[in-house]
Amino acid sequence: MTAPLTIAIDGPAAAGKGTLAKRLAEHYGLPYLDTGLLYRAIGKLASDAGIDLDDAAAVGPIAERLDTSHLDDGSLRGREAGELASRVAVHPQVRSALTAFQRDFAARPEGAVLDGRDIGTVICPNAQVKIFVTASAEVRARRRTDELAAKGRDVTYERILAEVRERDVRDAGRSVAPLKPAADAHLLDTSELDIETAFRAACEIIDRSAA
Repeated sequence: MTAPLTIAIDGPAAAGKGTLAKRLAEHYGLPYLDTGLLYRAIGKLASDAGIDLDDAAAVGPIAERLDTSHLDDGSLRGREAGELASRVAVHPQVRSALTAFQRDFAARPEGAVLDGRDIGTVICPNAQVKIFVTASAEVRARRRTDELAAKGRDVTYERILAEVRERDVRDAGRSVAPLKPAADAHLLDTSELDIETAFRAACEIIDRSAA
C-alpha cells in the first residue's frame, strides 16, 4: 500500500501558493484544501443566519459543524467575506474547531494538499513535504492589482502594495500561529517564475522529499 503523501504549502498573500497547491493536488491525485476559505465560510454562515459575529458562544457551534461543501460558495473570495472572517477568527472555539477540521482533512488515508499560513508549523508539523511559497511585496502587489483590474475593480498599484506590506507585518507579528517558514520547509521564491516553472520546481521538491 502506498504511504499517504501530505503536502503543506504556506506563504504570504498573492505569492501564488493557492494556484500552485491546486495544480499539485491534481498532479498527485490528492484532495485539496484552501484553508484560507475556512474562516470566511464561518463568517458568512453566521452572518446569513443572523448571528452576532461577536457572540463566541453562538458562532462556535457553526465552526464545529463545518464541512467541505460550505467552501464552494464563490462569494467567499470577496472583500465582504474577508471582513466577516476577521471578526469570527478571534474566537478560541472557532480556532480550535477549524484546527481540528484541517488536521482531520490532512489525515486522509491517501494524503492531502493544504495551503495556508500555518500548515507546516501548526496544522501539519509532520507533513512529508513542506513548501513555503514567497515573492517580493512588489511582485505580489502587481499580481493582485492585475487580478482585481481584470475583474473590473478600480484599484491602484500603490494602494495594493501598501495593503500587502501591512498584511505581511500583521501576519508575521501575530501572537498565534505567525506566518513563518517551518524549520524544514523548502523555500520557493516565485518572484521571477511563471506558474509552469514554479509548478515544475515544486514537483522536483516533492519527488525528492517523498522518495
